[in-house]
Amino acid sequence: MNIVKRWRVLIAEDHAILRDGLRALLTASADLEVVGEADNGREAISQIGTLKPDLVLMDLTMPGTNGIDAIREVKRRYPAVKVLTLTVHKTEEYIRAALQAGTSGYVLKEATHAELLIAIRSVMAGKTYLSPGVSERVISGYLGGGPENEAATSSESLTQREREVLKLVAEGMQNKQIASYLSISIKTVEKHRANLMKKLNLHNASALTSYAIENGLMTP
Repeated sequence: MNIVKRWRVLIAEDHAILRDGLRALLTASADLEVVGEADNGREAISQIGTLKPDLVLMDLTMPGTNGIDAIREVKRRYPAVKVLTLTVHKTEEYIRAALQAGTSGYVLKEATHAELLIAIRSVMAGKTYLSPGVSERVISGYLGGGPENEAATSSESLTQREREVLKLVAEGMQNKQIASYLSISIKTVEKHRANLMKKLNLHNASALTSYAIENGLMTP
C-alpha cells in the first residue's frame, strides 16, 4: 500500500470564517493536513516550534505582528519552513516586501481553490509561485526600472511624530484611530500623512506600509 506524504500546514489568518473555509479545503486534500491556526503573526510564530508545520499559509494584514514581519521572523527561526502568502494586497510594494522577507509564494484571496492547491504544491516542491496578476506586476516593476513610488528620501528626514504616524498607518489604523491614539486632531494626522507622502515621494497607504516595513520602522 502506498502511503501518501501529508504536508503539515499552519493557517495564519485573522478572519475566522476564512480560516474555516481554508481548513475545510485543505483537509479535503489527501496530501495536506492542517495542524493549527493563528489569528496573528506572533501567535503563528509561537506555534511553529510546537506544531512543526511544513508550510505556513500567511495573511499580511493581521493585528499585532503583521504578516511581513512574521514571514521574516519565521524564516530567521525556522528556515526549513515554507511560507505561502495569501492576501488581498495586489500592489507591487506588498509583493516586493513579502518576497524580500522570504515568502515562497504570493497568492491573491480572489484566487480559485484549485489555484491555491497548485500554489501550495509548487511551494512544497521547492518552487516559487506567484498568482498571474502578481507576476505581471513584478515583471512590470523590473522592466520599469523598479517601483515608481520608490522613496527618494531616507527615513532620517522624518520627525519623531511623522515616524509615529507612519508606523500606525502601516499597522492599518485610519486617521480617526491615529488621532485618538496619539491624542491629536484628525487634521493634524492628515497634515503628517501629507508630509510623509511628500518627503518620501509615496502616494498611498500601501506604499507607506511597504516603506515602513522595509526600513525597519515597525518596531517600537
